[in-house]
Amino acid sequence: MLACMRQPRGFYRRVAALALPVVLQNLITTSLGFVDTFMVGLLGSEEMSAVTVANLPMFILQLVVFGLQSGSSVLISQYWGKGDRKSINRVLGIGIFVAGGVSALAAAVMCTAPERVLYLITDNPRLVVLAMPYLRIVGVSYVFNALASIYIGMQRSTENPRFGMLVFAASTVFNTLGNYVLIFGKLGLPALGIRGAAIATLLARMLEFSVSAIYALRDRRVALDWHCLLRPGIGVFRNFVKYSTPVLLNESLWGFGTSMFTVIMGHMAISTEIISAQTIAGGIDRMITAGIFGVAAAAAVIVGKEIGMGNRESILSIGKALSVVALGAGIAVGLTEQLLFWLVLKPSVLPLFHLSPAAASICTTMVCCYSAAAPINSLMTTVIVGILRGGGDVHASLLIDVVPLWVQVIPMLALFGLVLNVPMLWFCLVMTFESLVKTPFGLWRLLSGRWIHDVTGTAKVS
Repeated sequence: MLACMRQPRGFYRRVAALALPVVLQNLITTSLGFVDTFMVGLLGSEEMSAVTVANLPMFILQLVVFGLQSGSSVLISQYWGKGDRKSINRVLGIGIFVAGGVSALAAAVMCTAPERVLYLITDNPRLVVLAMPYLRIVGVSYVFNALASIYIGMQRSTENPRFGMLVFAASTVFNTLGNYVLIFGKLGLPALGIRGAAIATLLARMLEFSVSAIYALRDRRVALDWHCLLRPGIGVFRNFVKYSTPVLLNESLWGFGTSMFTVIMGHMAISTEIISAQTIAGGIDRMITAGIFGVAAAAAVIVGKEIGMGNRESILSIGKALSVVALGAGIAVGLTEQLLFWLVLKPSVLPLFHLSPAAASICTTMVCCYSAAAPINSLMTTVIVGILRGGGDVHASLLIDVVPLWVQVIPMLALFGLVLNVPMLWFCLVMTFESLVKTPFGLWRLLSGRWIHDVTGTAKVS
């Protein structure tokens, strides 16, 4: 297996060039998002839990958009390898239309019936009352975010990940400053609390959309072709449906499935403490594990482009090398998370949230479980989201990602949390070691080489 690490000169430099902007983008977004959580947490643990509950529908919508983005990238990265910019515009046009429609429909539901949506997540009436105004405003924001994300995903798939890094970095800084001003009433403005956090998010998403739109109109590297954008053609549309639908279904089912974790927590005893702990522990984990998704994003682009260029002989070796890189990155991430938590976050940052002793203990347990699962999580994220999808093997990646989650993990969590009331350690172990169940299936598919497909409608590569 390690023999595959001998790749052509410049290969790992190329991986780093594609991965590092995504890593920095995620690191900036999640670290400043952690600051946002801290700001809302200063209002109280109930307010922080309410925002977490309200963000759950947004998380599902983001995953749907990510599914469209990833499904588009399966085609775009291979068209990029072929140098076919007209087809890239056609895929982009379909993605924008679908993402815009889905996000607009979701926004309408969240604006008109937020209470019904929130009661599906928690039965705590106090959290529902606090979360309703936040959900109404934030729901609108993701229409802008969805449209910008599809365009940014196209740029990433054509080896320009720096654009997304810069856009989301600017947006996140703007969002954090907006939170400070609007939540606490600075610069002569009234203190709006949770509502202020929602308004700041809306303004930040509008900024993302505006910057993306201006860049799209001026970009000559992948210039907009309005004819192809508005009339993608039946052939590209069929390919989009064929390869994006499984990815969209994958992300929707996975997102809904992992959201069930929070739903189960919201119906457990001391649900407020558990959700507060999960908000902080999840924020810490997302901040530290930014590198995992950078490797996966780089893998998808590299594999797709190699297939588009017709480099059949090197693709399997490249997939194996990328999986080893992902495992190494996961080990480094897990160790970093442990050291940072025990040396910095637990003694200096965690007390600032004024958590109850029970919530603080649960938070510590969750962080330990998250960091222990990081190596396997990194490996499977890169194999499923990066290599298999980049190779057009969308049906296998769907089954490997979703079936273990719904058949094994969610039923076990419901049993442990709602029926048996087991100690939180066992609940967290089941929740965080979801990737372990997928590992045998993911590695078998990777090593088989059956994941290599030319999805552009031309001659098959495998």
